[in-house]
Parts: sequence; C-alpha cells; structure tokens
Amino acid sequence: MSQIVIPQTRRVFLGSLTLGAAAFTTRGLFADELVRTPRQTEGPFYPDKLPLDTDNDLLVINDGITPAIGEVTYLTGRVLDAKGDPVKNALVEIWQVDNNGAYIHTRDPHGANHDKNFQGFGRFLTGSSGEYYFRTIKPVLYTGRTRHIHYKIKRGSKELLTTQCYVKGEPANERDGIYRSIRDPRARESVTIDFTPIPGSRIGELAARFDVILGFTPEG
Repeated sequence: MSQIVIPQTRRVFLGSLTLGAAAFTTRGLFADELVRTPRQTEGPFYPDKLPLDTDNDLLVINDGITPAIGEVTYLTGRVLDAKGDPVKNALVEIWQVDNNGAYIHTRDPHGANHDKNFQGFGRFLTGSSGEYYFRTIKPVLYTGRTRHIHYKIKRGSKELLTTQCYVKGEPANERDGIYRSIRDPRARESVTIDFTPIPGSRIGELAARFDVILGFTPEG
C-alpha cells in the first residue's frame, strides 16, 4: 500500500501538538498515567465492500487529481501497549463519512450523495515507533451522530481494538449516546481530540493527534 509523506515542517509541528508525542519518546515513560482507550461500537457502516484504494490518503483516490471536499486534516498518533511501549506492525484502519455525511457502504441511506473523490476508508501499518499518519477531512455532523472517526486496530489476523475519536469542543458530543456511554471522564477525554489549524497553511489545513492505548501487551 502507498503511504503519504507529511512535509518535514508539518511533521515537526504535528509531533509537538500534545504531551503524548513527547512523553513516549522514552519507552514506558509515565506508563502508570496512561488511560486505556475505551472500546466503542463498530457501527453498521464498516465498509461492506472495500474501495479500490485503501492507503492513508483519503483525499485522493488512486491517481485522481481532484481532491475530496472538506477541511483537510493531518491525523496522526501512536499505538501503544499497556506499558506505554509502541506496538509495531499494528494495522490502523479508519473510516468516516464524507463532507455530505455519507459512508462508503451499500446500505448507507445517504450513499447517493457520496463524494466520489473521498476514499472514506484508509489503512496504515505502524513501524517501530508505533506511529501512524492519515490525510483526511475533519468529520462532519450527520443525523443522529456527533462528529467522529471510527478506528479498528489489528495485528495479523487478530483484532485488538475498535473505537472512535471525537472533536473537542463540539456541542453535539453531549447529545451523542455513544459518546456519553463512556462513563469514565478520563477515558472520555482520551478520545476527544483537538483539530488545530496548521500555522502558515494557505488552505486552512488542520492537525489532529489521537494516541491509541491498548489495555494489554500484544503477543509477538
């Protein structure tokens, strides 16, 4: 699979967005303070037919030249185990609605309005640092749900975690039943992330960071 390369200046900026990026440069540092990422429902719209392109750039499909519509977001983070150590060879999958509120799923009632330039689903295989990178759009509201991005973490044939991340400061969060089902305030905070404007971006690009903390140490 192909993988996007974030320009060095943006990579430096993204890496400095949160304490998480700095705190985990030393293996196991602050492990006692880690909050396990809560499990969340997969929902009904995990792709029932994968797109032809499943790389980590959701804005352009294959060799297309027309990008998807939406607020361009560089979404990064790390997959860490219960001790705070990076998880290598973890397959990170994300899926979300396009700017029209449509999933790439044959039973999505909004499918007729799908942005044909939005991939809707992407994958990234982590290296030794546990880091992942995606280029996507800031999630939008749609009927019955707040803004969110779905995540599934796999390793080999084993599914390690299914969860969702949310937009910090979004008023609809408190009306979303799935979001409110996270009772632990620290766990809820751990999946509620900032979408921050990138300084100097002429098109209003955003950066967001979501570190996934597994509640165990994967074997192998």
